[in-house]
Amino acid sequence: MHKPTKTEMMREVRDYIFITLGLFSYALAWAVFLIPYQITTGGTTGIGAIIYYATGFPIQWSYFIINAVLMTFAIKILGPKFSIKTTYAIFMLTFLLWFLQLVVNGADGVPPKVLGEGQDFMACLIGATMCGLGLGVVFNCNGSTGGTDIIAAIVNKYKDVTLGRMIMLCDVFIISSCYFIFNDWRRVIFGFVTLFVIGFVLDYIVNSARQSVQFFIFSKEYEKIADRITKETHRGVTVLDGMGWYSKHNVKVLVVLAYKRQSIEIFRLVKDIDPNAFISQSSVIGVYGEGFDRLKVK
Repeated sequence: MHKPTKTEMMREVRDYIFITLGLFSYALAWAVFLIPYQITTGGTTGIGAIIYYATGFPIQWSYFIINAVLMTFAIKILGPKFSIKTTYAIFMLTFLLWFLQLVVNGADGVPPKVLGEGQDFMACLIGATMCGLGLGVVFNCNGSTGGTDIIAAIVNKYKDVTLGRMIMLCDVFIISSCYFIFNDWRRVIFGFVTLFVIGFVLDYIVNSARQSVQFFIFSKEYEKIADRITKETHRGVTVLDGMGWYSKHNVKVLVVLAYKRQSIEIFRLVKDIDPNAFISQSSVIGVYGEGFDRLKVK
């Protein structure tokens, strides 16, 4: 049995801290912006919101009950490894939804409209942005809030339906069903706007955190540059042998893969050593392996 190293344990602790912060942003968006303005969206939280608007039954308990049932099937079908962080997220989000509504709501238990009357669309945009931000942080830490993610994973195991398509079908059905509560197509449109903004922000957060770039660096001072890049940016450097076809001179080419946020640091470092260096930078779709994302292909 593999005994986790100190580094692995610290990474797990960090993941749980950031998952909690992401869930806080998500729950705060519901408590302050979405619930007071009766806006819904996809997922089991959206189902809980519709039940709350129709009956007054607390959103957090609907969310918890639905996910508890889904997790029972998920553990049997997908295995216990799938469920560890998801189970934590479900319990934590249930607590945060309850706690933040308790803090935000007035003495009469009615959620206040902090933006004022008639600001439904603005509440929709702000709430959706905070939801997308929170979910992006959770997903970056390999977490999940359960719900339609679980349904999609189970269906995907047995049927040739992509996860994204299955989640989309579930969300469209959930949002469209709110028409039967309000008899107002405007609420349905708000729901789809919320879903779109959440998806946009979520993609931006997830992809921007993982965007990588590739450098080709041509310089006579390649040894100094390679040493400093390795020591100061903690990125690996590969040295290739090349030949300039016009000059017919042999050259050394440094190949560096780094996160996009490290680009300025690398440019400054190269300029300090050799202002005349020739540098090519290009974006890469994905980088997997040590120091980057784990290769998850089965």
